[in-house]
Amino acid sequence: MRLVALAPLLAALASVQTVLGATGYTHNPPKLERRDKFKSTNPQVTVQGSTCTVEPLGGGQDDGPNLLYAFNLCGSQALIDLPGYYTVNTVLRTTLNSVEIRLGGAISYVPDITYWNASSIYLTYQNATTYWFFEGHDVTFHGGGTITANGQLWWDIFAQSQNKGVAGGSSTTFARPVPLTVGNSSNVVVEDLSIIDSPFWHNFVYQSTNIEYTRIKIKSISANASAPASNTDGWDIYRSSYVSISNSHVVNGDDCVSFKPNSTYMTVENMNCNGSHGISVGSLGQYYGETDIVANVFVRNITMSNAQNGARIKVFGGSNDTHSVSGGGSGYVKNITFQDFTNNNVDNPIYLTQCYSSSTQQCQQFPATLQISEVHYIDVTGTASGLVANGTVATLECSAECYNITATGTHLTPKNGTAKYLCANIADESALDFPCTDVPITKG
Repeated sequence: MRLVALAPLLAALASVQTVLGATGYTHNPPKLERRDKFKSTNPQVTVQGSTCTVEPLGGGQDDGPNLLYAFNLCGSQALIDLPGYYTVNTVLRTTLNSVEIRLGGAISYVPDITYWNASSIYLTYQNATTYWFFEGHDVTFHGGGTITANGQLWWDIFAQSQNKGVAGGSSTTFARPVPLTVGNSSNVVVEDLSIIDSPFWHNFVYQSTNIEYTRIKIKSISANASAPASNTDGWDIYRSSYVSISNSHVVNGDDCVSFKPNSTYMTVENMNCNGSHGISVGSLGQYYGETDIVANVFVRNITMSNAQNGARIKVFGGSNDTHSVSGGGSGYVKNITFQDFTNNNVDNPIYLTQCYSSSTQQCQQFPATLQISEVHYIDVTGTASGLVANGTVATLECSAECYNITATGTHLTPKNGTAKYLCANIADESALDFPCTDVPITKG
């Protein structure tokens, strides 16, 4: 193994900025408050002081309108208490300021594909839609409760139709809504909740800043072996900054966390991911002429088990097609650190590609126009599954040259034979603590 000069590595680490958690909001009404702050005319919404409580209708009736009533009535400097089981067949769009939401019960979206296909809120990027567009400033959403999206019906239909967009995106004719989208928001804390059985991504952070998730449990496992829980990312982050995700457990069928275009100053730590596709930067560079940036990302103390990938970066190849939706975007990936990352039975413990969802011919003829630099792997350890042939435990394949890619403390064990590390177009292989086997770029 080669010894790597520490000065550049320490300088790189010093430039990583850990996210300071959003403060959210905890409602503390004055002890001498004598009258109700809000006036409810809805029998399902009761008000005591500045606390609003929603009583479920029961019997499978739609609680969505009553939830919206409470969010509108008590949308500022209030506590919204949700202790029951709420059936929802109405799209939720809420705007809150200085509010604490306490979900002690459950929100269950009705699996009415016809309704949600027409009504879920369209978010443009990869044709994502959502059941709930949660806009807020200084908001805390917690309480130990559950959001369930009853995704089995979507998984069953999707397995037959494969009605999807490029790179695992949704389609405009078969909406697979996200259970919770925090959008156009700042200073929001989401904690101590479970989100289960999502048709698509579980959480979407959209055009927001200072967002914190902690102690979240995510689980989507299909009961039908021929219809897996596809594209069920734990989190997708888009056009957002200063987002932290910590102390959470994810069991799903796609990325544990995915940093989509224009995600900066991200911290993900103390995570347990099972069955996933990795902690992923990307995919990026999908749309010709679009500029995608992911920078200043710190990922630490991750346990990745029974997964397709571990520490992953995925960038499309280039393209000469000005209408391309499968490569040709520009921008950069810069200052990414994966540290204390343990792999257990993972196909690709380390995986970096600049030819994601692109053909080998495309990437050779049109190298990626989105640059990758300053990526640091520190103490990435564990075992590969053996699914990738020839003892391969790491792949670093760039179609255009990648700069300042470093690795220290790497200890990866193949299922059989000797560990192999595949590299293509890495500018300085001496900054890696493993021997590269140089290969031509291939489809990622």
